[in-house]
Amino acid sequence: MTMHSDVAELLAEAGIIDVDVDEAVADDHVRTSVYLRVLSVIASSRSRDRDRAIVATILRDPDESGAKTAVVALVDEIAGKVTGPAEFRRWSAELLPEVDRLKTEAFREFIRRRVDDWLLQLSVEDGHVPTPAELAGVTDWMQRHLAEWSRSPAVLAVVADSARTKKTRNIAKNRAGSRELRTE
Repeated sequence: MTMHSDVAELLAEAGIIDVDVDEAVADDHVRTSVYLRVLSVIASSRSRDRDRAIVATILRDPDESGAKTAVVALVDEIAGKVTGPAEFRRWSAELLPEVDRLKTEAFREFIRRRVDDWLLQLSVEDGHVPTPAELAGVTDWMQRHLAEWSRSPAVLAVVADSARTKKTRNIAKNRAGSRELRTE
């Protein structure tokens, strides 16, 4: 497959017709934007059957940075749509073998860490209170996300005591003491 045919196939699959394929092939920024649009359409579909093949196509792009950006966007969107951590774990297990094809180890690791972040977040949404060790296993980004969005006093207490950054600990501490949480 050539990049031209890959981009054309992705656009056709998503039903996007307003993109100049030649321009996308020539400009990696345009191509990354195309991937983001394609994956947004794909993520809105109820079927997850084609996700792995689409990700595999995107990850063939020589611009690994743009490909990684697109795959992370898909991971984020799917995490927001699944019914819980078990469904997300199954979906990501299908995808991660494709991620292993990236040459840049830091990009592979970034995507894997994002999956781990969302697995913890989804388990928290299901009522799990993370241990300090589990909290230490996620990124500063997810720790801050938990501090800013969790409505569980128990989760906020763990974050307030165990987050890596002082700012995140303070956010969790302040939110844990807020009237809004106490009235629920």
